[in-house]
Amino acid sequence: FFFQAEDGIRDYKVTGVQTCALPISPHPNQVDLRRIERALRARKRYKYVHPSVHPVDAGYEITSPNCSRNIAADGGEILIARLRYDIETQCWSVLVRDHAHGLWVEHTRHAKLHEALAVINDDPQRRFWP
Repeated sequence: FFFQAEDGIRDYKVTGVQTCALPISPHPNQVDLRRIERALRARKRYKYVHPSVHPVDAGYEITSPNCSRNIAADGGEILIARLRYDIETQCWSVLVRDHAHGLWVEHTRHAKLHEALAVINDDPQRRFWP
């Protein structure tokens, strides 16, 4: 495992990777999964539903009980967002679900996880929490 930190120090002469005091496993990992779960509690929309966070390849998928008859008239769980970490660019991609076409579409990129989560939580255009 490499060392990874959102606010780490770059040491190109020695290792060429970002360094920090504690090793964190590649994504997905339990530390960031819990961080995402905690952050979702601060969202502005649909605070009465309890979203779930699931590990997926290179990131996390957020699902929620359906609150919109426009997405799935029969209820059930819907896909809210996907967070993907790109190890090469060291950026978080926030993907939004295009429910009409069944695709994930990149919405924004962020250097820090908390910035990506703020986009999902604020959601002024109701792209994530329809």
